Amino acid sequence: MGDYLIVGGGMTAAAAARGIREVDATGSIAILGEEPHRPYARPPLSKALWQGKPEESVWLELPAGVELLSGRRAIAIDRKERRVLDDRGAAHGYRKLLLATGGLPRRLPYGEGRIIYYRKLDDYRALRALKGERVAVIGGGFIGSEIAAALAQNGKKVTMIFPDSGICARAFPRDLSDFVTDQYRKKGVEVLAGEGVKDAGVTTASGRRIEVDAIVAGIGIAPNVDLARQAGLQVSDGVEVDESLRTSDPEIFAAGDVANFYNPALGRRVRIEHEDNANTMGAAAGRSMAGAPTKYTHLPFFYSDLFEFGYEAVGDLDSRLQTEAEWKDPFREGIIHYLAEGKVRGVLLWNTWGQVDRARELIGRPRR
Repeated sequence: MGDYLIVGGGMTAAAAARGIREVDATGSIAILGEEPHRPYARPPLSKALWQGKPEESVWLELPAGVELLSGRRAIAIDRKERRVLDDRGAAHGYRKLLLATGGLPRRLPYGEGRIIYYRKLDDYRALRALKGERVAVIGGGFIGSEIAAALAQNGKKVTMIFPDSGICARAFPRDLSDFVTDQYRKKGVEVLAGEGVKDAGVTTASGRRIEVDAIVAGIGIAPNVDLARQAGLQVSDGVEVDESLRTSDPEIFAAGDVANFYNPALGRRVRIEHEDNANTMGAAAGRSMAGAPTKYTHLPFFYSDLFEFGYEAVGDLDSRLQTEAEWKDPFREGIIHYLAEGKVRGVLLWNTWGQVDRARELIGRPRR
């Protein structure tokens, strides 16, 4: 039986292995990952790689002594025997187990065919290899806005299709969303806001036919909880964990996109799908697994690049909340606070840098 088994081969897994090694220098560590690659950073797939960074820059370093079992899918957990079964029929024993299974792209109700559900390195490679110029991007949120900008900056003719009133309308206040949507159009992106898709043709809900060479869907992910559910662990929106990232089985932990945890600054349970959470939560889980229980109270931040605009953000970015903007240069540099019941619940730092810790402090206060 091995000491530590990590299911999932992404950023969270790599961070967890490093966290384990901070506490336990000799225990055996195995990473069981479904992708055929070693762990890599995911954000560059829609950011840096389209801006000239080489593909080699995405690979993550693992500490010494980690056994990497790539291209294998975990299909069942035997909690009594403390082992995980994979799709090759092999069993992997563990003393402590981490579920870092991430999320699965939400699918459109059409045939798979031409649609790239943008999530993995192989999706990036497929899109990079595209010979044609015309690309439809379905989705106007976090991933859709990033990949549409990246493609447009690389000479593609991009059409965005989404049901909301504007780009990132669920996160940005209406005036900022309108401004960003207008900027995309000025950059040559055709933005079909308030529009749906009827088929993988592409035919819009209003009946318009759009000729494209590729379709990219960036419509979010759902937490990959199948393994946890099979094992009888507590599952809601993700795998529920305590402050030390233990699941309802004290020998099994969860971290990253799949983990549902209580955040004291927000005062509720959350599940967060961004890089900072993957890295900090993975490391905390690794330390806890190795016998140094770590309370995970971190409020992660996230960031994005949209043409010449960029932002960092913390907390709840929900356009339904009350917002107050402090613009140094309207829509080009400033800070937006998201408020509920007199408290700051989220902060958007628009083309404003180095203020993430200050934003966390504001959100952690009991009142404004």
